[in-house]
Amino acid sequence: MPLNKDQKKEIVKELTGKLAGVKSIIFTDYHGLKVNEIQVLRRKLREKNIEYKVLKTTLIKKSMEANNLIIDESIYSKPLAIAISSTDEVEPSKAIFEFSKEKEKLEILGAIVNGEFYDVAQVKALAKMPTRDELYAKLVGSISAPLSGFVNVLSGNLRGLVSVLKQYQESKKS
Repeated sequence: MPLNKDQKKEIVKELTGKLAGVKSIIFTDYHGLKVNEIQVLRRKLREKNIEYKVLKTTLIKKSMEANNLIIDESIYSKPLAIAISSTDEVEPSKAIFEFSKEKEKLEILGAIVNGEFYDVAQVKALAKMPTRDELYAKLVGSISAPLSGFVNVLSGNLRGLVSVLKQYQESKKS
């Protein structure tokens, strides 16, 4: 059922508000996916606080222009769906990339990350980056490794001292 002008204006107004200040927007061509496949993708993305919307390309374009977000014009020539995240820059690209490996009909067209346009190659490179939690774990591991080594060195000196004292005690007994 076609939308009337008032409905379109409301959708553009709502989308414009959502796009203001987002961390990342991933543009995908969903053509060829079945409805239940899109629902599965939406469910996976929702678990990660990412919203996936299938909208008319003209409505997306108007919302993008209202937020001064510029993308490659060729993207607008395809049926568009967008993944919107206001909390994480990397997670949407990871989730979409993983899903596109399972369902080859889902095509990544580009992204806007922190207001800057990324082409397909950059989005795939972003998807291969470690997550924030993985980076935190690596950082904690990097910090804790020297500390645990230092503790081992200190305890080694104590073990050596205890060993020397024990030998001295045994030599006094004999």
